Amino acid sequence: MPLVRISLRRGKPPAYRKSIRDGIYRAMLEAFNVPVDDRFMIVSEHDADDFDYSPTYLGIARSDDLVIIQVTANQGRTLEQKKEFYRRIAELLSADPGLRPQDVFINLVEVAKENWSFGNGVAQYA
Repeated sequence: MPLVRISLRRGKPPAYRKSIRDGIYRAMLEAFNVPVDDRFMIVSEHDADDFDYSPTYLGIARSDDLVIIQVTANQGRTLEQKKEFYRRIAELLSADPGLRPQDVFINLVEVAKENWSFGNGVAQYA
């Protein structure tokens, strides 16, 4: 059950934001084998003054189109799955909505299965 938080500069149209969500979801299906309908995503837009990043950290030339993607997911995926997940997101978002791979920043946070409640106050995976 990944929970995806997407942060970007304010001003992109709804179709652009939807393309980002759709691309990430497709990568989750393909690389992380998440179940169909396991889709929980939050998009946050920020004014320039509230969106601070290094344009050159690790020699990567980032622009104001930077999208920061934080994925919270269950523990247990292999290093190969993670690498494929990152690669696939960058590839899909490059195709649509046209993001440069340099502007795709991904952070994966892994948690134990008992740390989720999908509703009703129940820990469904515990």
